[in-house]
Amino acid sequence: MSNIAGKSYAMTVITPIPKIWAWVNLLKFWYSKNIRKKKSFGLQTLSLIHYARWVIIRPSQFPRLSSNQPKEDLHYAYMLFFSNFNGSWSQYVDSFHMAIPKGLDRIWKHNFKYPKSVPLQPFHRYILHNQIWTDHYYNAYPLASSNDVKAAIALRAALLEFIKQSENMSPEEFQKAYKAFLFYNQQHIAKMHSAPVINLADQAKVERVRLIESYEKTLRDEHGKPNF
Repeated sequence: MSNIAGKSYAMTVITPIPKIWAWVNLLKFWYSKNIRKKKSFGLQTLSLIHYARWVIIRPSQFPRLSSNQPKEDLHYAYMLFFSNFNGSWSQYVDSFHMAIPKGLDRIWKHNFKYPKSVPLQPFHRYILHNQIWTDHYYNAYPLASSNDVKAAIALRAALLEFIKQSENMSPEEFQKAYKAFLFYNQQHIAKMHSAPVINLADQAKVERVRLIESYEKTLRDEHGKPNF
């Protein structure tokens, strides 16, 4: 699937928003970044996220490929949400719903037909309806989760410091220091593997869809088209 590369999933959601509320959201983003000094809207509580960003595109900002292309007459602005994360689609949306429902409502509440993040099922349908499929998704470290990357960064810093401190140690001192290094950094040392099946319900749904598609293909081959 194009949305998935290794352990990571790419999500793009585009939702229309009235022009006046687009300006209000831009002010919220500016205030959060420059006054409150918080850019995440609570996203830092979710360790599965690699990256997340909201962008407002005003009607006048849509590109024209040439001067001959007619200008689009758009009645609304559009809000784009981009995110890369680990886990399944359901896990991610459910985590948003449970961890930062108020943050989501502050950002999306004026977008057309936004149902609020609680209850869960209408929020699921809203995200799914407005999600755009990812045609190309490149992941430089497909076996690494966001926590793997954080662990590698921390381990590298600790290792460089250990190298500096151990340059003039005797073999006995080095052995003792190395064992201490492993002890204090063991939480950052692990072997990366491909992701297991993380959501049995999602896996079952995928298998059902494949079974239905296979059945429909068989009917088309035998009768020209399905009978339902």
